[in-house]
Order: sequence, then C-alpha cells, then structure tokens
Amino acid sequence: MSLSLAVSCAPQQELAQPSLPAHPVAPPAAALSSPAASQTSAKRPRAVRASYQGDAYAGHRTASGEPYDPDALTAASRTLPIGSSVIVTNPKTGGSVKVRINDRGPYVRGRGLDLSKRAAEEIGITKNGVARVKVKHADSKPASSESPNSSAGSSSTPKS
Repeated sequence: MSLSLAVSCAPQQELAQPSLPAHPVAPPAAALSSPAASQTSAKRPRAVRASYQGDAYAGHRTASGEPYDPDALTAASRTLPIGSSVIVTNPKTGGSVKVRINDRGPYVRGRGLDLSKRAAEEIGITKNGVARVKVKHADSKPASSESPNSSAGSSSTPKS
C-alpha cells in the first residue's frame, strides 16, 4: 500500500493534448478560395458540376436570409461571395444565365453550384439534373443593352 501511495503522489508528466474546438467551425469563405484562384476565375470561366433545387425547398430560408424562390435566377455556392453575380453557361446547349449567389451549398461531393429551378431550365439541365457548366464572374456594373440571356431579363427589380 505504501508503494502505491508513493507512486500516486509522484509528479506526473502531462501529455500535450491537441486543442480542438468544442464544435467544428467552418473556415471563412475567404479561406476557401485563394486570391490567385479568384483572379484566374475573373479572367476565364471555371468548369464545375452544377445541380439544381426544385420546388421542395421553396420558402426555406437561404444563407442570405431570403426565402428560396425556385422562379428566381439564383444559385448556391460554397466559395463565391453571397450577393455576387455569375454567368453560368451550359456548353452542351449553349444556354447562359446570369444568377445571383444567395445561398451556401451544394453539399454533395463533386458539385460546385446549385442553381434555382428557373436558372436550370434556362440552360437546359433539368432533364439530367446535373451537368458540367462554366462559371464566370459577371461585371459588377449594371448591364447595358447586352445581357447574357436576352430572354432571362433582369434578375433584380428596380427600386422606386
């Protein structure tokens, strides 16, 4: 008994424990895309696999705080800034549409963009559900007489 008492009273070495957060923390969006990657994608389109969300999520709150509207020209991206606009082109159909990023996702491996139902219809990916598309940052200036898809109209409403 005296032996075990002596052992238990002896100073013990503490092992270094890795410090882990109490819950997983997602990295900020800026950490997900490097400045070099954003400069490259501004110059030339980036190819990604895109899917779309149908009517089942209509009314659900998006990361921007607005409700999901399947008839709006919007998209979800894990890396593009909320509120930014991109032009999405389907190389197989030649269809293009300008969408505004208003949500985060998709959370399916191998996919880079989740389009609204209307945006997916305009570029012809609703039949297959997933397609390889090209994504290019849109100019931040308001569109002049030219638009990427003349039948799409404007994705924003003028304020009075």
